[in-house]
Amino acid sequence: METLEELWQSTGLYNFNLPNLIMILVGLLLIWLAVHKKFEPLLLLPIGFGGILANVPLAQMSDYDAQGFLGIIAHMGLDNGLFPLLIFMGVGAMTDFGPLLANPKTAFLGAAAQFGIFFTVLGALLLSEFVPQINFSIADAAAIGIIGGADGPTAIFLSSRIAPELLGAIAVAAYSYMALVPIIQPPIMRWLTTEEERKIEMQQLRHVRKVEKIVFPIMVLLIGAVLLPTATPLIGALMFGNLLKECGVVERLSKTAQNELINIVTILLGLAVGGKLAADKFLTFETVGILLLGLVAFGVGTATGVLLAKLMNRFTKENINPLIGAAGVSAVPMAARVVNKVGLEANHHNPLLMHAMGPNVAGVIGSAVAAGVLLAMCT
Repeated sequence: METLEELWQSTGLYNFNLPNLIMILVGLLLIWLAVHKKFEPLLLLPIGFGGILANVPLAQMSDYDAQGFLGIIAHMGLDNGLFPLLIFMGVGAMTDFGPLLANPKTAFLGAAAQFGIFFTVLGALLLSEFVPQINFSIADAAAIGIIGGADGPTAIFLSSRIAPELLGAIAVAAYSYMALVPIIQPPIMRWLTTEEERKIEMQQLRHVRKVEKIVFPIMVLLIGAVLLPTATPLIGALMFGNLLKECGVVERLSKTAQNELINIVTILLGLAVGGKLAADKFLTFETVGILLLGLVAFGVGTATGVLLAKLMNRFTKENINPLIGAAGVSAVPMAARVVNKVGLEANHHNPLLMHAMGPNVAGVIGSAVAAGVLLAMCT
């Protein structure tokens, strides 16, 4: 009888509790969003599956000391920030900075969209002040604010450095809102612009020479290293990947960064993030606050990009379609595609995709710079 009782007590069914069940349902929800709705499937699918594994009783999948599968992966490249940097390298190898170089003033729109980050940092601190169940430190607030950049790898990199206990919730919020770009952004864009503004046609972009594309990543790296060394890991990885693409002499390395490397790291990163969704760490009041603040950050970032574009039209000869300001959040290329769709709804002869790619890729650099600023403030 004792043997049977011990066997029963060693089963998952005996050790299951409500928090585990809730988190397994959360994991299934993420998988459903990835498969059925196609919301960021490359990451929500492994995150959801990792979340299920992390909540299997007694398995200790997320425990590095117990040689848990997810714990080993997280220790290998998540806790030290390696995986996000490798992702950034692959992103750089897939990014064309040509639209930004062809119209440099769109860099201001990418910078304006980062306002949502710093606005949310203040919001997190205020939430801690007025909600007794929530206690965010300055480092926690900084890690939460970076969600507003709509850049998952940057959010993971920064939170792994300054707020590792919040990494799971921040990653889920960042990638969930990135996936919801087509739903969140259009109402804000329409609300802040008139029909006439959405119909503004922009001139065709100039041709960007190859030498410009080669010099650009080196120049950005050097400027970043001089002005903001704490952002160098992210900017350096991004620019190295881009240089592989643009130099034209290491095609094999460029293709590897764009395909095999980023695919492998994406799988490992997703599973490791999912391993951070253990019930005892995720089901807290702080998680609810993070999800709400992330939505605010994303909305503010979208709005400030649009509003700056409208302001720029008062001082420039060539009008900018203010819709492209919404692409300043660094959800590449989804935000640019959303801008293009909303623009074509207003004017069927006015494709904005390439114009929107300028602030979109500028937003990638902007979010890395913002992360460097926050990292410098908190360390």
